[in-house]
Amino acid sequence: MPHATFEVFRLAMPLVRPFRTSKGEETVRDVLVARWTDADGSSGWAESAADAEPTYFPEYIDSVLLTVERVLLPRLAGERSLTVGRTRAAFADAPGNPLAKGLVETAVLDAQLRRADMSLVDFLGGARRPITVGVSVGIPDSIDTLVSWVAGYLSDGYRRVKLKIAPGWDLAPVRAVREAFGDDLPLQVDANQAYSPADVPLLRRLDDFGLLLLEQPFARHELLAHASLAAGHGTPVCLDESILSLDDAMTAIRLGAADVINIKPSRVGGYLTSRQIHDVCLANGVPVFCGGTLETAIGRAANLALATLPGFTLPGDISATSRYYAADIGASFELDDDGCLIAPTGPGCGVEVDEAAIEAFAVDRHTFPVG
Repeated sequence: MPHATFEVFRLAMPLVRPFRTSKGEETVRDVLVARWTDADGSSGWAESAADAEPTYFPEYIDSVLLTVERVLLPRLAGERSLTVGRTRAAFADAPGNPLAKGLVETAVLDAQLRRADMSLVDFLGGARRPITVGVSVGIPDSIDTLVSWVAGYLSDGYRRVKLKIAPGWDLAPVRAVREAFGDDLPLQVDANQAYSPADVPLLRRLDDFGLLLLEQPFARHELLAHASLAAGHGTPVCLDESILSLDDAMTAIRLGAADVINIKPSRVGGYLTSRQIHDVCLANGVPVFCGGTLETAIGRAANLALATLPGFTLPGDISATSRYYAADIGASFELDDDGCLIAPTGPGCGVEVDEAAIEAFAVDRHTFPVG
C-alpha cells in the first residue's frame, strides 16, 4: 500500500537588498518549504518562519526538522487522505513547537483544500477583497539612505511604512522620516525586543511623532512591562514575538499588554490558530495585522488569504514579491494601483509552485515516508 510522504526543502533565497534589524542582517533568506503528499497522490505546500538560529523564535530550522521527523510525523502513521482536523488532534498531546506543527498542519491543509477544490480564503471564512499592505524597512547605514529607501517604497505604492528601530537608531530616524514625508504618512516602528523597561522614558518620546503603533519594545516574556507602557495611553503598543499561541494572545489581552496584535501564522502554529487569535481579538476590540517573515510565494499567498478576515484592519507586512526577491518559487505578487495585493483564487493557498525553482534554490532536502 502506498504511503504518504513529507518532503522538506531548505532554500537559500537571495534578497534584493540586505534586511537589517536589531537582531542582525540577512542578505539571503534561509527558509524551509514543505510538501505533503497523501497516499492518494494529493499534494499541498507550506512554509516555515524558522531561522537558522533561535534569533526570533525558540525553535529554529534544525529543531523544526528534528521535531517533524521524531515527534510529529510518527503520530500521523496509517492515515489516508489526512485532514487538518485529524492532524491537529494527533498533535494535541505534543506540547509547544508551533513552528514545526504549523509546517506540517499547513501542508496537510493545503492538500485537503486542493483535493476539495476550495480556496484558503473560503475555508477561513474571509471576504475576498484587496488587501492594503505596508512595507517593513530595515536599518540602513545612514539616515539619508533611510529617507531614500522610504521615498522609493512610497513611489512603489506602499500605503504604510514600518521602521525597524534599535537603541541608538530610534528617535533620529523617525524624526527624519516624519519631517521628510509629513504627518499624514501612516508610520509605525518595530523594536524586535531590543529595549528594556528602563528605556520607557526614551520610548515615550516616540509619542511626539504620531505613530500608528510601537511594536514589541521589550522581551517576549515582559507582558507586565508592555501593559505598563500601554496604560500610559501614548503610542499604541503592539505585541509580536510575545504571541506564540492562542493562550498568549488571551493573556496579553487580559493584562492590557496589547493595543494591537501582529499575527504571524507560522509562529503560532498555522492558519487555524491564526483564525482563533483573530476571532478573540475581534471580540475584544483589539485590531490585528498579518506579520511577515520575508515569505516566498507560498507563505505570501496564504498570509493574504488570512488577511481577508474582518479583524485585519491595519495594513499587513506582506509586501510585494519584488520588495524581497528578484526570483521566487511561484508567481510574483505585485501591488495594484491602490497599493493593495490580492489573494489567489485557486484551491488551497492558490500558488502553483515552480518545482524547477525549488531545485535551483535548494541547498538541502529531506523526504520522510509516513506510514
